Amino acid sequence: MSLRSVFSRLLSSRSRSRLSDSRGLESRGLENLDLKCETLERKQPKPTWHQRLVTFLIAVTLLLSALWLLLAIWYQYGVSSVLTWLATIAIVGILAALLSTRYWDVVTRVLHSDSLSNKKSISKNTATKLLIGVYGAIWLVGLGWFFSIEPKQDREWMAEVDQRVSYERDATNPDLITLTNVRNFDWQTEEDATEHWDTRTIDLSKLSGVDVTNSYWMGPLIAHTLVSFRFEDDRPLAFSFEIRKEDGESFSALAGFFRRYELSLIAAEERDIIYTRSNARGEQVYLFPISNLQQHEVRSLFESYLTAADDLNAKPAWYNTLLSNCTNIIFYMARIVSGDRLPWDYRIWVSGWLPNYLYDVGMLDAVPEKGNQPWSMNTWYERTHINPKAKGFDNQVNSQSNIDRDKNSRKFSQQIRQDIPLPALANSQASAEAKAKSTAQASN
Repeated sequence: MSLRSVFSRLLSSRSRSRLSDSRGLESRGLENLDLKCETLERKQPKPTWHQRLVTFLIAVTLLLSALWLLLAIWYQYGVSSVLTWLATIAIVGILAALLSTRYWDVVTRVLHSDSLSNKKSISKNTATKLLIGVYGAIWLVGLGWFFSIEPKQDREWMAEVDQRVSYERDATNPDLITLTNVRNFDWQTEEDATEHWDTRTIDLSKLSGVDVTNSYWMGPLIAHTLVSFRFEDDRPLAFSFEIRKEDGESFSALAGFFRRYELSLIAAEERDIIYTRSNARGEQVYLFPISNLQQHEVRSLFESYLTAADDLNAKPAWYNTLLSNCTNIIFYMARIVSGDRLPWDYRIWVSGWLPNYLYDVGMLDAVPEKGNQPWSMNTWYERTHINPKAKGFDNQVNSQSNIDRDKNSRKFSQQIRQDIPLPALANSQASAEAKAKSTAQASN
């Protein structure tokens, strides 16, 4: 055998030996690394139920706050806006990164193991805190932007909310109130009407009662609430808090949470504001006469509407589906007038159940027809349903005479009150409260 063959065999054996040694070291290193990871995992204590609950609440808070901010942006700028999509990508991206920190240990173990990199990896807690800080800053900026959005008076409004009601008191007789821009439209269909904005003078000393009208348009829980004031020898006058819709705009209960609609107060004839719901739109409408009130309470409630008109004319306000809608604004005003006679109740925010609330607190007479059996709530709903009474009513006035228009308004108001006993005003506060208490007990 040649000397060259001896040396080549010797070198090849040494190379194989070194390679096997290095592979052994590498495998032992990986085994040690896995052993260390397993040891660390065993050393880490399992989270308690308190920690899991806190983590869950934090996650829910982050998700709900992100959803609220995204909805606010969507309803202000529209889904097709570039700003809407940029905000959506940023917020969703941050939340996705926060979710990935759940698997942070796995990622850093692969990318930053001691045997493969000398760089120090960022810890899971540091990454989580950083992402939450960035998200919190973005959300606070969004919150500040949201509350900086101001309502306006000068938009392209729909015809039925284009004007704002105002009033003047007679200089010699404060009971005489002249209202301007009382709506008195001739409705043909849900969307078509002949516009009339009237001026009407009423006498507060002639107030004889108040009625609450509920118009159901989205199931039994949701209703629009109107208040009508009755007068001796004159037709009623209705008030309604509504959204002030722009041209081409439609109502969304969800959008009402996000400063999308300005608030509007409409004073109108019943043949306008009730007829359009019962006849033109086909909503189910019920009219409830309120019992056990004194005239000064009815007058104070009317004055509250005048104050609301002043406030909205001086500074516009936002409609809010939960906090400032057509029902609970009325309750806020009525509670100021009546105090503890109107206790707080969840049905103030579930507008469809407002009549049941009035029944339970004694504001609907349990025995409206003397000598007859007490009325249940079902009887009240049956007797106060005005759609059958208003069906076929001729709402068109052929002449432009205000006298003919007033006669038609009076006729409609009388027709929808057929078979509904109208209670007289109470003579004193003691008798009103006592009657309301006994009525509530009889109702329950």
